[in-house]
Amino acid sequence: MTGDSPLQHQHSRHIGPIALMLTGLGSIIGSGWLFGAAHAAQIAGPAAIVAWIVGMVIILSIALSYAELGAMFPESGGMVRYARYSHGSLLGFIAAWANWIAIVSVIPIEAEASVQYMSSWPYAWAQALYQHGELSGIGLCLAAVLVVIYFLLNYWGVRLFAKANSAITIFKVIVPALTVGALVYSGFHSENLNNPALGGFAPFGWASVMTAVATSGIVFSFNGFQSPINLAGEARNPGKSVPFGVVGSILLAAVIYVALQVAFLGALSPANLAHGWKGIDFSSPFAQLAMALGLNWLMMTLYFDAFVSPSGTGATYMATTSRMIYGMQRNGTMPAIFGRIHPLFHIPRPAMWFNLAVSFVFLFFFRGWGTLAAVISVATVISYLTGPISVAALRRCAPDLPRPLRLSGLGVVAPFAFVCASLVLYWARWPLTGHIIFLIVAALPVYIWYQARAGWPEFSRELKGALWMVLYLPAMALLSYIGSKDFGGIGLLPYGADMAVVAAAALGFYFWGVNSGWYTRYLRDEHDAKLVEAMQAEQQPSGKLAGQRV
Repeated sequence: MTGDSPLQHQHSRHIGPIALMLTGLGSIIGSGWLFGAAHAAQIAGPAAIVAWIVGMVIILSIALSYAELGAMFPESGGMVRYARYSHGSLLGFIAAWANWIAIVSVIPIEAEASVQYMSSWPYAWAQALYQHGELSGIGLCLAAVLVVIYFLLNYWGVRLFAKANSAITIFKVIVPALTVGALVYSGFHSENLNNPALGGFAPFGWASVMTAVATSGIVFSFNGFQSPINLAGEARNPGKSVPFGVVGSILLAAVIYVALQVAFLGALSPANLAHGWKGIDFSSPFAQLAMALGLNWLMMTLYFDAFVSPSGTGATYMATTSRMIYGMQRNGTMPAIFGRIHPLFHIPRPAMWFNLAVSFVFLFFFRGWGTLAAVISVATVISYLTGPISVAALRRCAPDLPRPLRLSGLGVVAPFAFVCASLVLYWARWPLTGHIIFLIVAALPVYIWYQARAGWPEFSRELKGALWMVLYLPAMALLSYIGSKDFGGIGLLPYGADMAVVAAAALGFYFWGVNSGWYTRYLRDEHDAKLVEAMQAEQQPSGKLAGQRV
């Protein structure tokens, strides 16, 4: 909307490409590396290595779609606004709600991860923090204190957040590298990678590999690529900075994750595998392995990092979620107070307070890392669905819109990303898929209330633009229910054929979604604002529109 532009420009553009990439890497490398390798090994055995690679390819394809959008619309909280530009307010609301649910819940899970790692300390008070698979009352209080710390790190502006995050991220990269080297050097059991007595490389079949991608924390662990996009409004030269930050952070994280998975598999002793891969039982996986190998220095480093890594990610997400609430307010589906920007620190403080309260709600309802990680993963996949469709729809209905970054091969990348996201949603297994889909649909009364207040402007056009998604979600829930037993279904669709059906259905919904886009009034208003900005920029010596290709 035309009135949005002044608000947008209240944000300062002073985050460079390296800092933006470190922001993404800092978001990605959180609690996922501390727990993901153990959870993936339990589900898929040594084939968990493949699961991380599959997850990286899927996330990278999705991220590339969003990179073009982030460069086109370099605004804070952009991830919750792209679908609105291409398909109207209804689809924009569904996408924004799913995206916000997936991101805001990361804040409490990072605090839970730190406390859960503490529970393996050799002290009675520490071991009382996490019992019977969930945090105790004292553990919850300690996690709540950590969430408040994340909040305070961002309360005085993005400069403090960016400086703190860059320093934390460097440490977060060094510690996993030290962990890999120490575990491999101290005794690597290469036979673990393909031991016939344990079922070989893929002891539970390839279906388990796909389930590991969706539910073990792999999708969750890569989720941080959104941070550079949500902070695009504060980035210098977003046409270069955004794709550099997104792609660079994913590739670096993938190298770290695969190395950690290999090191974890090889460091397991015969005693650890006495009950097979599913019998792996660690509350603090890498720290307990270091303890068993007599690597006390590594154990202490990991205990310290169990605060630093999740805390860096929690602080990053506290920053980006406030921009998302700010973006939803600009969409007209949140109260006006959340659109207020602090005049000195240039941050949406009311949105931060709201996210702090919601973080406490998630913290007290989901008291274990594994449970909340599975929920976040599925919600994240749903939030990814609109990106590939929005970018392709805008290519079709708004071909002349300025594109600082124009992705080559989008005609292949976008449908591939959408089909992959749909498959990951299916791999998450019934009934989890149905539960999260219901959580997304349950928010529609909020949209209806705001539309009624506004007098139902262009509602029939808005509904037409979002109808593909409105039907896609129950269709995917139905396919999950009737799918193969390997993925929790009733077995009406046999294994193999089920994924072919899901992929074919997803492809059909993709083309429906792309053709449902139109040059919305929200895009027109945004474009008008950009034209004014471009005219002003042309009067400056450096005012040029870039057109890089990747």
